Amino acid sequence: MSTVVVVKKAGRVVIAADTLTSFGDTKCRGKYIENKDKILVFKDNYIGLVGSAAHSNVFYSVINNYANLLSFKSREDIFESYIKLHPILKEKYFLTTQEGDESEQVYESSQINALIANRHGIFGVFSWREVYDYERFWAVGSGSSFALGAMYAAYDLLNTPEEIAKVGVEAGAEFDNGSALPHSVYSVELKIVAK
Repeated sequence: MSTVVVVKKAGRVVIAADTLTSFGDTKCRGKYIENKDKILVFKDNYIGLVGSAAHSNVFYSVINNYANLLSFKSREDIFESYIKLHPILKEKYFLTTQEGDESEQVYESSQINALIANRHGIFGVFSWREVYDYERFWAVGSGSSFALGAMYAAYDLLNTPEEIAKVGVEAGAEFDNGSALPHSVYSVELKIVAK
């Protein structure tokens, strides 16, 4: 469930997410829950998680207890961070790694899909620790297809990454039954790299 988006444009990156939490068939909109934000803040990194609501509790604990293992400066750093975290997730947080037919799995799943925004760019991390470095925008969660279509249509028409991200999350909330407004938004300036 969820709609989480990242956008890079005009020297800035933005991450935004809806605030709906679900417990089976029961929906808990953002106005009813204090810890509604699906975006975690770690130093100058913003991490949007989708999937189990337990992921946020686990990641808060990871940030507090294993910060020295985490670096989100590049695709390679993020991959190495997740490699270090995987055994910790299994041993300390009881992560179940089975997903679907185990005979078809090439690697153990970390069961976590996330988007990361920071001054180094916008990144996606997926359950088998695949890491992508995006140029314009991306979305994850059950509302991602709606968000991607909306952001594709809006990217060249709108001037700021905040406007584009808002369009993406609002499209997810409008058409996906696992997403709802209000949304949260975080923005950061990109690091200028000398050439």
